[in-house]
Amino acid sequence: MHLLGIDFEDWYHPQLIAPFVSTKQKIPTMHRGLDKILDLLRKNNSKATFFLVGEMLENNPEIADKILSGGHEIGFHTMRHTRLDSPNFRPIFVQELREFESVTSKRVIGFRAPTFSLNEQSSWAIDDLVNSGYKYDSSVIPAKTNMYGIPSAQKSPYRITASSLDKNDNNGTLIEFPLLVTKILGKTVPAAGGFYLRSLPLKIIKSAIKSYEHKEIPASLYIHSWELTPEHMPDIKLPKKNHFVTFHNIGKTFSKMSNLLKNFEFTTFESYLPKI
Repeated sequence: MHLLGIDFEDWYHPQLIAPFVSTKQKIPTMHRGLDKILDLLRKNNSKATFFLVGEMLENNPEIADKILSGGHEIGFHTMRHTRLDSPNFRPIFVQELREFESVTSKRVIGFRAPTFSLNEQSSWAIDDLVNSGYKYDSSVIPAKTNMYGIPSAQKSPYRITASSLDKNDNNGTLIEFPLLVTKILGKTVPAAGGFYLRSLPLKIIKSAIKSYEHKEIPASLYIHSWELTPEHMPDIKLPKKNHFVTFHNIGKTFSKMSNLLKNFEFTTFESYLPKI
Protein backbone atom coordinates (compact mmCIF):
# COMPACT_ATOMS: atom_id res chain seq x y z
CA MET A 1 0.00 0.00 0.00
CA HIS A 2 1.34 3.43 -1.00
CA LEU A 3 0.43 7.01 -0.12
CA LEU A 4 -0.98 9.75 -2.31
CA GLY A 5 -1.05 13.41 -1.37
CA ILE A 6 -2.89 15.87 -3.59
CA ASP A 7 -1.66 19.40 -2.99
CA PHE A 8 -4.95 21.20 -3.52
CA GLU A 9 -4.01 24.76 -4.36
CA ASP A 10 -5.13 27.36 -6.86
CA TRP A 11 -3.36 28.17 -10.11
CA TYR A 12 -1.75 31.34 -8.70
CA HIS A 13 -0.26 29.69 -5.59
CA PRO A 14 2.86 27.94 -6.98
CA GLN A 15 6.15 29.66 -6.22
CA LEU A 16 7.09 29.96 -9.90
CA ILE A 17 3.79 31.68 -10.73
CA ALA A 18 2.91 33.81 -7.69
CA PRO A 19 5.35 36.72 -8.33
CA PHE A 20 3.87 37.30 -11.79
CA VAL A 21 0.20 37.46 -10.79
CA SER A 22 -1.49 40.66 -9.64
CA THR A 23 -4.11 40.72 -6.91
CA LYS A 24 -6.79 41.45 -9.53
CA GLN A 25 -5.82 38.35 -11.49
CA LYS A 26 -6.20 36.01 -8.50
CA ILE A 27 -9.58 34.59 -9.40
CA PRO A 28 -10.06 31.08 -7.92
CA THR A 29 -10.78 28.36 -10.48
CA MET A 30 -9.31 25.11 -9.17
CA HIS A 31 -12.40 24.21 -7.14
CA ARG A 32 -14.10 23.57 -10.48
CA GLY A 33 -11.82 20.59 -11.06
CA LEU A 34 -12.41 18.84 -7.74
CA ASP A 35 -15.16 16.55 -9.03
CA LYS A 36 -12.88 15.37 -11.85
CA ILE A 37 -10.15 14.47 -9.34
CA LEU A 38 -12.55 12.72 -6.99
CA ASP A 39 -14.00 10.77 -9.89
CA LEU A 40 -10.51 9.64 -10.92
CA LEU A 41 -9.88 8.32 -7.41
CA ARG A 42 -13.28 6.66 -7.18
CA LYS A 43 -12.91 4.85 -10.50
CA ASN A 44 -9.58 3.42 -9.34
CA ASN A 45 -10.75 2.58 -5.81
CA SER A 46 -8.04 4.87 -4.40
CA LYS A 47 -7.94 7.15 -1.39
CA ALA A 48 -5.83 10.27 -1.02
CA THR A 49 -4.90 12.99 1.42
CA PHE A 50 -5.78 16.45 0.11
CA PHE A 51 -3.30 18.99 1.50
CA LEU A 52 -5.44 22.12 1.28
CA VAL A 53 -4.39 25.74 1.02
CA GLY A 54 -6.78 27.14 3.60
CA GLU A 55 -7.89 30.30 1.83
CA MET A 56 -9.55 28.16 -0.85
CA LEU A 57 -12.13 27.13 1.74
CA GLU A 58 -13.04 30.72 2.53
CA ASN A 59 -14.85 31.16 -0.80
CA ASN A 60 -15.70 27.51 -1.46
CA PRO A 61 -16.31 25.70 1.85
CA GLU A 62 -17.97 22.81 0.01
CA ILE A 63 -14.49 21.61 -1.00
CA ALA A 64 -13.91 20.05 2.42
CA ASP A 65 -17.29 18.31 2.49
CA LYS A 66 -16.78 16.79 -0.96
CA ILE A 67 -13.33 15.47 -0.06
CA LEU A 68 -14.44 13.94 3.23
CA SER A 69 -17.61 12.43 1.80
CA GLY A 70 -15.43 10.49 -0.65
CA GLY A 71 -13.56 8.86 2.21
CA HIS A 72 -10.44 10.95 1.73
CA GLU A 73 -8.39 12.91 4.25
CA ILE A 74 -7.76 16.64 4.64
CA GLY A 75 -4.27 17.90 5.48
CA PHE A 76 -2.89 21.42 5.96
CA HIS A 77 -0.82 23.25 3.30
CA THR A 78 -0.74 26.69 5.01
CA MET A 79 -3.45 29.28 4.50
CA ARG A 80 -1.89 31.09 1.50
CA HIS A 81 0.82 28.74 0.23
CA THR A 82 3.65 30.60 1.96
CA ARG A 83 7.09 29.00 2.21
CA LEU A 84 7.88 28.09 5.82
CA ASP A 85 11.32 29.69 5.52
CA SER A 86 9.86 33.08 4.57
CA PRO A 87 11.17 35.88 6.85
CA ASN A 88 9.27 36.25 10.14
CA PHE A 89 6.69 33.63 9.19
CA ARG A 90 6.57 31.70 12.46
CA PRO A 91 4.01 33.85 14.33
CA ILE A 92 1.86 33.91 11.18
CA PHE A 93 2.09 30.13 10.91
CA VAL A 94 0.93 29.66 14.49
CA GLN A 95 -2.08 31.84 13.74
CA GLU A 96 -2.75 29.95 10.51
CA LEU A 97 -2.86 26.63 12.35
CA ARG A 98 -5.73 27.97 14.45
CA GLU A 99 -7.37 29.56 11.41
CA PHE A 100 -7.31 26.33 9.43
CA GLU A 101 -8.86 24.41 12.30
CA SER A 102 -11.66 26.96 12.27
CA VAL A 103 -12.38 26.81 8.52
CA THR A 104 -12.30 23.00 8.35
CA SER A 105 -14.27 22.37 11.56
CA LYS A 106 -12.38 19.09 11.75
CA ARG A 107 -9.33 17.83 13.59
CA VAL A 108 -6.50 17.76 11.06
CA ILE A 109 -3.39 15.72 11.82
CA GLY A 110 -1.25 16.01 8.66
CA PHE A 111 0.84 18.79 7.12
CA ARG A 112 2.84 19.47 3.98
CA ALA A 113 5.00 22.56 3.56
CA PRO A 114 4.52 24.56 0.36
CA THR A 115 7.37 23.89 -2.07
CA PHE A 116 8.68 21.34 0.44
CA SER A 117 10.17 24.24 2.39
CA LEU A 118 10.88 22.36 5.62
CA ASN A 119 14.61 22.83 6.23
CA GLU A 120 17.08 24.04 8.85
CA GLN A 121 15.70 27.58 8.62
CA SER A 122 12.13 26.42 9.20
CA SER A 123 12.57 23.43 11.52
CA TRP A 124 10.73 25.40 14.22
CA ALA A 125 7.51 24.38 12.44
CA ILE A 126 7.84 20.82 13.77
CA ASP A 127 7.38 21.93 17.38
CA ASP A 128 4.41 24.11 16.42
CA LEU A 129 2.78 21.21 14.58
CA VAL A 130 3.25 18.91 17.56
CA ASN A 131 1.85 21.54 19.93
CA SER A 132 -1.21 21.80 17.68
CA GLY A 133 -1.87 18.05 17.79
CA TYR A 134 -0.48 17.10 14.38
CA LYS A 135 0.66 13.49 13.99
CA TYR A 136 2.61 13.53 10.75
CA ASP A 137 4.36 15.63 8.12
CA SER A 138 5.23 14.92 4.48
CA SER A 139 7.55 17.73 3.44
CA VAL A 140 10.95 16.06 3.06
CA ILE A 141 12.38 14.97 -0.27
CA PRO A 142 15.60 12.93 0.19
CA ALA A 143 17.25 14.55 -2.85
CA LYS A 144 18.63 17.99 -3.65
CA THR A 145 17.07 20.36 -6.18
CA ASN A 146 17.51 24.10 -6.62
CA MET A 147 14.21 24.74 -4.79
CA TYR A 148 14.15 22.16 -1.99
CA GLY A 149 15.40 18.85 -0.65
CA ILE A 150 17.29 17.21 2.21
CA PRO A 151 19.55 14.71 0.41
CA SER A 152 20.74 13.04 3.62
CA ALA A 153 17.19 12.19 4.75
CA GLN A 154 16.21 8.56 5.12
CA LYS A 155 13.68 7.13 2.70
CA SER A 156 11.44 5.22 5.08
CA PRO A 157 9.03 6.94 7.53
CA TYR A 158 10.74 8.19 10.70
CA ARG A 159 10.21 10.31 13.78
CA ILE A 160 11.29 13.83 12.97
CA THR A 161 12.28 16.62 15.38
CA ALA A 162 13.47 20.19 15.00
CA SER A 163 17.02 19.02 15.71
CA SER A 164 16.85 15.90 13.53
CA LEU A 165 15.36 16.57 10.12
CA ASP A 166 16.99 13.75 8.21
CA LYS A 167 16.97 10.71 10.48
CA ASN A 168 14.91 9.04 13.16
CA ASP A 169 14.82 10.61 16.61
CA ASN A 170 13.20 8.32 19.17
CA ASN A 171 12.24 11.38 21.21
CA GLY A 172 10.06 12.66 18.36
CA THR A 173 6.30 12.25 18.14
CA LEU A 174 5.76 13.62 14.62
CA ILE A 175 6.06 11.00 11.86
CA GLU A 176 7.77 12.12 8.66
CA PHE A 177 6.70 10.50 5.39
CA PRO A 178 9.53 11.37 2.97
CA LEU A 179 8.67 11.57 -0.74
CA LEU A 180 9.63 8.96 -3.32
CA VAL A 181 13.07 9.24 -4.93
CA THR A 182 15.06 7.11 -7.37
CA LYS A 183 18.53 6.95 -8.87
CA ILE A 184 19.32 7.87 -12.46
CA LEU A 185 22.91 7.47 -13.65
CA GLY A 186 24.00 7.27 -10.03
CA LYS A 187 22.27 10.50 -8.97
CA THR A 188 19.34 10.55 -6.55
CA VAL A 189 16.42 12.47 -8.03
CA PRO A 190 12.81 13.07 -6.95
CA ALA A 191 10.30 10.68 -8.51
CA ALA A 192 7.25 11.41 -6.37
CA GLY A 193 5.26 13.75 -8.60
CA GLY A 194 4.99 17.25 -9.96
CA PHE A 195 7.51 18.20 -12.64
CA TYR A 196 9.32 14.88 -12.19
CA LEU A 197 6.20 12.80 -12.76
CA ARG A 198 5.48 14.86 -15.87
CA SER A 199 9.04 14.61 -17.19
CA LEU A 200 10.28 11.12 -16.30
CA PRO A 201 9.17 8.09 -18.31
CA LEU A 202 6.40 6.26 -16.52
CA LYS A 203 8.47 3.08 -16.38
CA ILE A 204 11.03 4.87 -14.18
CA ILE A 205 8.33 6.00 -11.74
CA LYS A 206 6.88 2.48 -11.63
CA SER A 207 10.31 0.96 -11.10
CA ALA A 208 10.93 3.35 -8.21
CA ILE A 209 7.63 2.38 -6.58
CA LYS A 210 8.39 -1.32 -7.01
CA SER A 211 11.84 -0.87 -5.45
CA TYR A 212 10.15 0.63 -2.38
CA GLU A 213 7.75 -2.34 -2.31
CA HIS A 214 10.69 -4.74 -2.23
CA LYS A 215 12.09 -2.84 0.76
CA GLU A 216 8.61 -2.75 2.37
CA ILE A 217 8.62 1.05 2.34
CA PRO A 218 5.48 3.00 1.39
CA ALA A 219 6.07 5.17 -1.66
CA SER A 220 4.73 8.68 -0.96
CA LEU A 221 3.58 10.44 -4.12
CA TYR A 222 2.18 13.91 -4.69
CA ILE A 223 0.42 15.79 -7.44
CA HIS A 224 -0.99 19.31 -7.67
CA SER A 225 -4.66 19.96 -8.33
CA TRP A 226 -3.77 22.27 -11.25
CA GLU A 227 -1.69 19.54 -12.88
CA LEU A 228 -4.69 17.22 -12.98
CA THR A 229 -7.08 19.95 -14.18
CA PRO A 230 -5.01 22.28 -16.40
CA GLU A 231 -8.16 23.20 -18.30
CA HIS A 232 -8.98 25.50 -15.39
CA MET A 233 -5.66 27.37 -15.56
CA PRO A 234 -5.64 30.73 -17.35
CA ASP A 235 -2.99 31.56 -19.92
CA ILE A 236 -0.19 33.03 -17.81
CA LYS A 237 2.82 34.91 -19.13
CA LEU A 238 5.90 33.64 -17.29
CA PRO A 239 9.68 33.66 -17.76
CA LYS A 240 10.74 30.79 -20.04
CA LYS A 241 12.23 28.63 -17.26
CA ASN A 242 9.23 29.11 -14.96
CA HIS A 243 6.86 28.33 -17.83
CA PHE A 244 8.75 25.17 -18.73
CA VAL A 245 8.83 23.78 -15.19
CA THR A 246 5.16 24.64 -14.65
CA PHE A 247 3.65 23.46 -17.93
CA HIS A 248 5.99 20.84 -19.40
CA ASN A 249 3.92 17.76 -20.31
CA ILE A 250 1.05 19.02 -18.15
CA GLY A 251 -1.44 17.60 -20.62
CA LYS A 252 -0.15 14.09 -19.85
CA THR A 253 -0.41 14.33 -16.07
CA PHE A 254 -3.95 12.99 -15.74
CA SER A 255 -3.30 9.92 -17.87
CA LYS A 256 0.01 9.15 -16.12
CA MET A 257 -1.60 9.42 -12.69
CA SER A 258 -4.50 7.28 -13.86
CA ASN A 259 -2.02 4.64 -15.00
CA LEU A 260 -0.29 4.62 -11.60
CA LEU A 261 -3.62 4.34 -9.77
CA LYS A 262 -4.53 1.33 -11.90
CA ASN A 263 -1.24 -0.44 -11.17
CA PHE A 264 -0.67 0.34 -7.48
CA GLU A 265 -2.78 0.69 -4.34
CA PHE A 266 -2.92 4.10 -2.68
CA THR A 267 -4.41 5.24 0.60
CA THR A 268 -4.37 8.27 2.89
CA PHE A 269 -1.47 9.08 5.19
CA GLU A 270 -3.80 8.91 8.16
CA SER A 271 -4.80 5.34 7.28
CA TYR A 272 -1.17 4.25 7.16
CA LEU A 273 -0.20 5.61 10.59
CA PRO A 274 -1.28 2.50 12.56
CA LYS A 275 1.23 0.44 10.54
CA ILE A 276 4.20 2.43 11.90
